[in-house]
Amino acid sequence: MIVVMKTKQFSFRARASSFRYAWEGIYRFFAQEHNTWIHLAATVAVFVAAWLLEVSHIEVILLIIVTGFVWVAEIFNTAVEKAMDLISPGYHPRVKLIKDLSAAAVLIAAIISVITGAFIFIPKIF
Repeated sequence: MIVVMKTKQFSFRARASSFRYAWEGIYRFFAQEHNTWIHLAATVAVFVAAWLLEVSHIEVILLIIVTGFVWVAEIFNTAVEKAMDLISPGYHPRVKLIKDLSAAAVLIAAIISVITGAFIFIPKIF
């Protein structure tokens, strides 16, 4: 069976709505997720340290990339957790595995971020 999907005509209004939904997601992420505030404090600390230690432009770009990587991983982790809670409100071992893997992605992103920060900041501190 072949499924033919109609494509919608491009609309600036529809594009504007998609941005509105994205901003709403960011707002709800900050309003409802406690880890967001930990990430925000760490992000502010990293960029204040970068400014105080006068890191290079390339180093700032690297810090932006790894910090953004952690933020994106955390948002995806939150989305996966919410989806799994909707699909299976009770305990299920496969749902636990999916949630654990999603959390592991955030942990790996954070570890990569810390290692990158160490390479940048340790030589400047000592």
